[in-house]
Amino acid sequence: MTASAAPSQPSFEALIARISALHPKRIDLSLDRMRGLMERLDHPERKLPPVIHVAGTNGKGSTIAYLRAILEASGLRVHVFTSPYLVRINECYRLGAVGGGKLVGDDELRETFEHCERINAGNPITIFEMETAVAFCLFARHPADVALLEVGLGGRLDSTNVVETPLASVIAPVSMDHMEFLGDNLTAIAGEKAAIIKRKVPVISAEQAPDAMAVIEAQANRMRAPLHAAGQQWHVGVERGRLVYQDERGLLDLAAPKLFGRHQFDNAGLAIATLRAIDAFKLNIAAYEAGIVNAEWPARMQRLVSGALVGLGPQGSEVWLDGGHNAEGGRVAAAALGDLEERVSRPLVVITGMMANKDANAFLANFAGLTRHIIAVPVPGRDNGMAPDRLADAARALGMRVEIADGVAAALRRLAALAYEVPPRILITGSLYLAGPVLAANGTPPA
Repeated sequence: MTASAAPSQPSFEALIARISALHPKRIDLSLDRMRGLMERLDHPERKLPPVIHVAGTNGKGSTIAYLRAILEASGLRVHVFTSPYLVRINECYRLGAVGGGKLVGDDELRETFEHCERINAGNPITIFEMETAVAFCLFARHPADVALLEVGLGGRLDSTNVVETPLASVIAPVSMDHMEFLGDNLTAIAGEKAAIIKRKVPVISAEQAPDAMAVIEAQANRMRAPLHAAGQQWHVGVERGRLVYQDERGLLDLAAPKLFGRHQFDNAGLAIATLRAIDAFKLNIAAYEAGIVNAEWPARMQRLVSGALVGLGPQGSEVWLDGGHNAEGGRVAAAALGDLEERVSRPLVVITGMMANKDANAFLANFAGLTRHIIAVPVPGRDNGMAPDRLADAARALGMRVEIADGVAAALRRLAALAYEVPPRILITGSLYLAGPVLAANGTPPA
């Protein structure tokens, strides 16, 4: 995953534009350039705290959020590198500290980018490779107990995969996405993800489709990596509204995750399984529970309770934001909306904008039984966004009533002019590149 989900903040625009010009492609999967830069930087990737490396199609970020929250609840210092950012590039870099980490400051981030740019000396490099190099330099400079690294795209040729000996390799659910880079079938995509598995390093996998699990099992066997797979070595479920986790070491009965949706029980389970599989940190049940109930991850079924945009919608409405952008992301968001409907029934409106390379039909099909009202909007500031007309055609093909608005704010104003007997539930979804500008315009950026 490259760069930002919102236009760069002014202080970094020129810097990012300059670095982006070093390579003609936004994405060019290879490890050669990254290995060369690591050598010139004196191998910061070898000077990191113990690394937990996380790949997968959906749920990577939420899993990392749970890992961080659990580890921080036990008093550990946790570095975190994730992508893309939603509003500010600083969101990609969290520096660990006792009592909880903080996003890197502007000055140190700019200095580190400029240092990496200077050492790179004009050689071809993609922006995500440079962003990863910056993470390694920051994390090598600041002491911490653990570093959490999220794969950007795929795994085998992702720039984070220069780390040779992680503490654990984690594979979140694998599904169809980025087929133009990773392959047009689940077996090929799973092969790219499973390539982060290192020799004799524990690999912890979420529940997978059979084709994907077969690939992961085969790669784990080749690498003699102990495999801890959901539904086999560990299990997670919901009982009486609580999260119940079980493995060979015993059972944990924990409060429900703060992050909303049934899929978040699975993501939390993957984080728990990871920490119990490696057993490098002595964690008590209080740390697990505190992490599960306190983890935060913006733009993943996030309730927007106030803000400039929220105020434009119908009075009393619920506004939710989710960055899901593929068929599986749509499925879990729709399931979460179904749970909400069972609790409190409201008419549902989906405001959606997507990138042009996504499958709008597969994404929107998940909502066909929940709503017949779709408002298609452009993704702001993105030349490669899907035209709202094309998105509207996909919705019409599914039998949905669809309108087109020139932005989320206009869509909310339009809804505010309608007469609802019950204030609606509004989901803004389709892309993290839509979610970022929404959070910025609402005045509620990630902290």
